Amino acid sequence: MQNNKKTTDFCTLDEIRERKDALLDEIQKDSDKVTALWNDTFVKRDETSKGDYIASLVSNGFMAIDAFLLMRKLIKGYGYLFGKGKRKKRI
Repeated sequence: MQNNKKTTDFCTLDEIRERKDALLDEIQKDSDKVTALWNDTFVKRDETSKGDYIASLVSNGFMAIDAFLLMRKLIKGYGYLFGKGKRKKRI
């Protein structure tokens, strides 16, 4: 990010209005850039075939199962952090 800090003394209202218009133009350009980048981030990929569709379903299924098993293991070992049960004492 670029920081354009310029110390400018404004003597008239016209100078202030010109600077305000210039800043509004810069803000609008930046807003357009951010909007374009945001829209490009969440572009839905087209599945080219049923094989790709099934592969993505299987992959997402495995990730969901893996996340479930990980949470189960964490809650079993560290349940006291989540408000489930008491802390185990080491002997």
